Amino acid sequence: MADLPAHLSPSSAAAFDGCPRRWKFKYVDKLREPSGQPAVVGSFAHTVLEHLCGLPNKHRTQAQAKALARQLWPEVEADPQFQELELGEDESRAFRWQSWLAIAGLWDLEDPAEVDVVATEQKVTANLADVPFLGIIDRVDRINGSLVVSDYKSGTLPGVRFRDDKIQQVMLYAAALDATGDEQPDRARLLYLGQKILDVHVTDRRLEDSTQQLNDTWVSIGSACQSDTFDATPTVLCGWCPFVVDCPEGTADLVKRQAAGKLPAHAPAAALVA
Repeated sequence: MADLPAHLSPSSAAAFDGCPRRWKFKYVDKLREPSGQPAVVGSFAHTVLEHLCGLPNKHRTQAQAKALARQLWPEVEADPQFQELELGEDESRAFRWQSWLAIAGLWDLEDPAEVDVVATEQKVTANLADVPFLGIIDRVDRINGSLVVSDYKSGTLPGVRFRDDKIQQVMLYAAALDATGDEQPDRARLLYLGQKILDVHVTDRRLEDSTQQLNDTWVSIGSACQSDTFDATPTVLCGWCPFVVDCPEGTADLVKRQAAGKLPAHAPAAALVA
């Protein structure tokens, strides 16, 4: 029997919904999952924007963002996750440029100097539909007098049919703020840097639906831990799973996709079944 986690975050809930087997490897077996370059780029961009939006409004400029990026760069270089990428000089330069494009992408969406930032990197804990919830909100803003939850995304804007899962994250942040304070956020936003803002109104129905979904996931995690049964959910995403070599179902699915010509050649696990 596996132990239940002490809390559930949006990322861990989404991970279980995506594949319980992969969730077990990461959250029960505590196997380390390499971040990969897109994640490290996103982390660097998030850190710069966190520092930027913690400054007085008039200092939230692109020039200041560049200064912060230069100031924080030595910490990035010393980070084991960055070092694991083993980038050469040209690749490191491309990494910095990719990171800057993400950072500067905020100005394509809004002028941060005009945003009333209430908090950055705000940790929230709450009991949501009997689930011990933990989250860290990139930004809590006040826009036109109303409280707004804002979360940065440095990845590619998902297609319309895949957006609900992403919106679930910020809706849970809104639910946690509502549960721990006296003001319900009016809106929840995903800021896809350099691309688009996904903006939804926070309603009682949306909060109820989101917390119920969280509860459903929590109950499923409890059942899986109780029985120590974590089923695999093979999809094309197995090609990007760092644990696929320890998953017979995932490996078998990759072999089938490779034989059918349906496994992208750039999938990291493609080499395992070539």
